Amino acid sequence: MDIEIVKKIEELKRKRKAVILAHFYQSPEVQDIADFVGDSLELSRKARDAEGETIVFCGVWFMAETAKVLCPQKTVLLPEQNAGCPMADMVTPDDVHRLRAEHPGAAVVCYVNSSAGIKACSDICCTSSNAVAVVKSLKESEIIFVPDQNLGHYVSTQVPDKRFILHSGFCPTHHRISPDDITAARAAHPNALVLVHPECPPGVVSQADFTGSTAQILDYATKSEQTAFIIGTEDGILYRLGKQNPGKQFYPLGGSMVCSNMKKTSLESVYRSLKDMQYQMELDKETISKAAVCLNRMFSVS
Repeated sequence: MDIEIVKKIEELKRKRKAVILAHFYQSPEVQDIADFVGDSLELSRKARDAEGETIVFCGVWFMAETAKVLCPQKTVLLPEQNAGCPMADMVTPDDVHRLRAEHPGAAVVCYVNSSAGIKACSDICCTSSNAVAVVKSLKESEIIFVPDQNLGHYVSTQVPDKRFILHSGFCPTHHRISPDDITAARAAHPNALVLVHPECPPGVVSQADFTGSTAQILDYATKSEQTAFIIGTEDGILYRLGKQNPGKQFYPLGGSMVCSNMKKTSLESVYRSLKDMQYQMELDKETISKAAVCLNRMFSVS
């Protein structure tokens, strides 16, 4: 940790009346300078309820967009302008409109890992923490789920009374994990439980001991009497798991699981962001208004 740059960030944070939010997938030093570290649902709530005038979002593009939708009066900064999300890029508003035309009676549920434009044309948003509860809350028996086919499939197994139309998107980091990786990990660590994210493929989820969001994985491992765990999600969570559970062992599933976009943010880019007030998230009023309806419907459920 560079003490001098941390001091500069703290000084600028006070000057800008800023709060720093960071996702669990960020690098350890970025997590350590954040005012709050969490998963997408927790970060959405913190952004909505944040005090001050500025939000520095250490994450990827759609997360900063979501913060701007929830706090249009605040300045929202994304330290790394090119920190995107391949999954979010896999669906467009035209895709949603086409699916609506093909299934006119269906509700459109969008994963939070999507653009503000997708949220603006969807009925309700969800995160991996609350997706099951969100879908159960809907009166419609047919669900269009975008963009993540793997999370959508997982939710469909938990809500079997509804019919799902799944978009073909996926998270490259989670999607490359295979059942063979679980077999190899169990052989290497026979006493460890396997905890995976629902963005993993169905064949991986079906062999896991527990499936949940990053926050749910953290909570499960912390409360469990077990002392060894194989973790099937982005490697950034390993830092928080180890920090909260110094007497337990955590092993990555399938070797290194790194999201290059999440790792773009550094102490230097957080400092530059506050110093130069870059990069500011801008959205038009109509998109903010429509996307806010989608997000607030989610909050009313969870």
